[in-house]
Amino acid sequence: MAMTKEKIIDTVRQELGFPQKKSTELIEQLLETIKSTLASGEDVLVSGFGKFCVNEKNERRGRNPATGDSMMLRPRRVVTFKCSGKLRRKINGNEI
Repeated sequence: MAMTKEKIIDTVRQELGFPQKKSTELIEQLLETIKSTLASGEDVLVSGFGKFCVNEKNERRGRNPATGDSMMLRPRRVVTFKCSGKLRRKINGNEI
């Protein structure tokens, strides 16, 4: 089951003892900061966690899966995530 924003807020509230409203504001502001930074084209690096990278995709040929028709896909920006070595080790149970 996925960790939702609501669960993150509740965990912050429980772990740090903040009121619900303060925990919500904290998480909302953190997410807004990350979103606006990515929207401006900058990467976001969280030490020990990973890096959110903005990548440019060029125009390319694709196809409509419903009809099979060929079409040109517009250039766009996408966000990718590269986890840190520390996070990778924790996920794999090799945390030092």
